[in-house]
Amino acid sequence: MSETDRHASDTAQQTHAHKHEHKHGHKHEHDYDYLIVGSGFGGSVCAHRLTEKGYRVAVMEQGKRWTPDNMPRSNWRLSRWLWRPMLGLRGFFTMSFFRHVIVLHGNAVGGGSITYAQTLLVPPDRVWDNGQWAGLNDWHAVMPAHYATAKQMLGVTTNQIIAPADHHLKRMAEVAGCEDTWYPTEVGIFFGPEGESGTPAAGSAHADPYFDGEGPERHSCIGCGGCMMGCRHGAKNSLDKNYLYLAEKHGAQMHAETKVIDVVPLNGKADGADGYVVTTVPSTFAGLYLGLGKRRVTCQSIVFAGSSLGTQELLFHLRDRGSLPNISCALGKRVRTNAESLISCRMPDSHDDMSKGIAIGSGIHIDEHTHIEATRYPAGSDFMGLLFTAMARGKPGWSRPFSWLKAMAKVVAANPRRALKFQLPWGFAKETIIFLCMQTADGHLNMKLKRLWYWPLRKALVTEGKRIPTFIPEANDFVTRGAEAIGAIPGSSIPEILFNIPTTAHCMGGAAMAASPEDGVCDGQNRVFHYRNMLICDSSMLAANLGVNPSLTITALAEHAMSHIPRKD
Repeated sequence: MSETDRHASDTAQQTHAHKHEHKHGHKHEHDYDYLIVGSGFGGSVCAHRLTEKGYRVAVMEQGKRWTPDNMPRSNWRLSRWLWRPMLGLRGFFTMSFFRHVIVLHGNAVGGGSITYAQTLLVPPDRVWDNGQWAGLNDWHAVMPAHYATAKQMLGVTTNQIIAPADHHLKRMAEVAGCEDTWYPTEVGIFFGPEGESGTPAAGSAHADPYFDGEGPERHSCIGCGGCMMGCRHGAKNSLDKNYLYLAEKHGAQMHAETKVIDVVPLNGKADGADGYVVTTVPSTFAGLYLGLGKRRVTCQSIVFAGSSLGTQELLFHLRDRGSLPNISCALGKRVRTNAESLISCRMPDSHDDMSKGIAIGSGIHIDEHTHIEATRYPAGSDFMGLLFTAMARGKPGWSRPFSWLKAMAKVVAANPRRALKFQLPWGFAKETIIFLCMQTADGHLNMKLKRLWYWPLRKALVTEGKRIPTFIPEANDFVTRGAEAIGAIPGSSIPEILFNIPTTAHCMGGAAMAASPEDGVCDGQNRVFHYRNMLICDSSMLAANLGVNPSLTITALAEHAMSHIPRKD
């Protein structure tokens, strides 16, 4: 029997909790039917749907629970913004540095939804015909219904606040001859009753508008630009306002600031047929680095949903230590980004406030492969200004810093005072449009677990393979011409210039769907090869470069996975 056929015959068994024999001979019920590792888009969908179907569900999330009262007012509050527990930083935003890429992601109850820009786009149809998942399903027929459900749950609507940065992007598109591709983004934001947003009533309270009163009270968006700093006004449709909110309301147990460190099959059943014992520690310095506060719980089934990086790292550790030795050797293969580049336009002394609006309010397509979105931070959140400098053209690699020196010299010569303001971070958010440039090119990296020379006490993920391009000529040409038209200074990301390292907020793959364990880690219904009662439902399952923000696709695919789980008897 093939691995896929065996999985199909085990569907009922892998989704029903049951009693098992303890090693001491007495009957013991699992602590939970399902344990979910991570509370992002995949984990929250699973928590809601499984609770809805009658299962006892626990969610283990290493991040904190954030509310409007404890969210930072700017990203200079590093202890509340950045997640680096070893340094005492316990925020919700993480920058993971690798040889080939810098990955931006989130740690929080609600996963990356707390800090993402809530842009929710359906990728081009062609993505289902590429990558390891091609042919696993009739995706073109199956996915539209799941996208529709995901959009309804996340409250997707068209952006109603067209702010100065969006008008500038439209002007730049006119200069480039692609103004007909300009569009307001599809986003997960509550703008209030039609016609309210942007009026004095913006920010007003409303009873739950999405779930027939089952959800929390909402406030209409005020266009402060603070979406990526965590919405303090109750307008952003983060997961703690929908999927996760409903899951907890109906019985799912959320264990915040808790990290899973081990997963072992029960009763010596190597395939997990009897369930799993899961070991956790507090996500504090004492827990993460000293192993204090360990706790063990049992579950019939487990769902890995801790993001591409989180799931890969955990599965590598579990395979290497022998807890789950049969995880596919395809783990860590074909890790993709959206082939991104971060470019900026800064307008020192501008009378227009670029921080107003929503985090990503509009976008354009400069060609069939290149997609650009106008991005912003709220006024005062100028930390990202440390990452940008004058735009460097030239060839990526060792010579590009010299191109930057030449470009910076021209900026200084043109107006020394303006050049100084351009380079200093203060005022960055109000004066700058950050352009998120994405391509559908199918480049990829590989990851593995390795002991680092500078930190030999533990193994960590490292990247291997060909470098991801850090220079998109079409995007740079567009921004250079457009900057001149709007009176701005074009900028590039410093890591791209000095180290030839791109930055991405869209890390995908590494434990992808495939037809066999030779090509992927899970099948077309998210079931992990060689194990029962085990699913992967996060960005690591994605098997092609989407070319757009993956959050909606992760949500839709998790809905697809949950559609195959029967109700609990």
